[in-house]
Amino acid sequence: MTTTLSKPSAAGVAQPPRPGRSATPRRRSSVVSRQKRAGWWMIAPALVQSVVFITVPTIAAVLLAFTDYSFSGAPNFIGGANFVELFGDIRFRTALVNTVLYVLVVVPVSMAIALAVAIALNQKIRALGAFRTAYYLPVVTATVAVGTVWLWIFNSGSGLANGVLALFGLSPVGWLTDPDHALTSLMVVGIWQGLGAKMIIYLAALQGVSPQLVEAANLDGANRWQVFRFVTWPSLGPAQFFVLITSIVGTFQVFDLVYVMTKGGPGLATNVLVFDVYNNAFGSLRLGYASAETVIMMILIGGFIIIGRRLQGANTHD
Repeated sequence: MTTTLSKPSAAGVAQPPRPGRSATPRRRSSVVSRQKRAGWWMIAPALVQSVVFITVPTIAAVLLAFTDYSFSGAPNFIGGANFVELFGDIRFRTALVNTVLYVLVVVPVSMAIALAVAIALNQKIRALGAFRTAYYLPVVTATVAVGTVWLWIFNSGSGLANGVLALFGLSPVGWLTDPDHALTSLMVVGIWQGLGAKMIIYLAALQGVSPQLVEAANLDGANRWQVFRFVTWPSLGPAQFFVLITSIVGTFQVFDLVYVMTKGGPGLATNVLVFDVYNNAFGSLRLGYASAETVIMMILIGGFIIIGRRLQGANTHD
């Protein structure tokens, strides 16, 4: 067998063979360029969707918030008159308070329950798939159907909730007809409906926790709470932030449950921001006024996300 030796250099030291043409910088640059172009083509549909259905409507809403546009005629610039009128409007102030209360209750409670359920479903138990499916079903169920079922549950006369109270000798409650209970009842439905989506995200994150870290903590004598506090919880950081953002945005935009179950009543007890925007835009045909409400809502959502992110960061680095 013969071997081919490299040609010795002038100094008498053998030089390695030169790389082929495929390894030239120009060829590598061409490959990278093609990959970048392919990547842009792949995300192009999502970019178009974002621009057409998110960016453009957002800019239009901000511009219309400073006009008196009402679907007819050209919009007239009126400065901040819409915002001044909003904060003197009892309907808007009530909707603002109701929405903030809804967010402050539904977001943390639903996240805590979803995490607890995900931890339970991350164990080796029988019929695990059936349990996961059952918890996720409300997410894929039409909100109209969900609202109709809960209307029966909360029915003041023959509803399931009052039927359970009657078993314990308690008086019936006007869950959706009493202003003191209507918003709380909607919170219960909102927590129940959004539980499955959060649970799935937490479950995926829990399955990504390093078993070696858990085993090391157990060998060091850590109990279950300590393992969760110092190993599991820090590992859930990215998933926690994603769930937090989507929960804040989703709860601020609650509309369908209100529309199906209470229509904002009784009185203004369940009037929320998006429902009020709907009434002003399509009921009173005051699109400029409704746009001013959406601008305030966007500011509130951004503020809640910043606060939530800072609180989460503080808890993570404790």
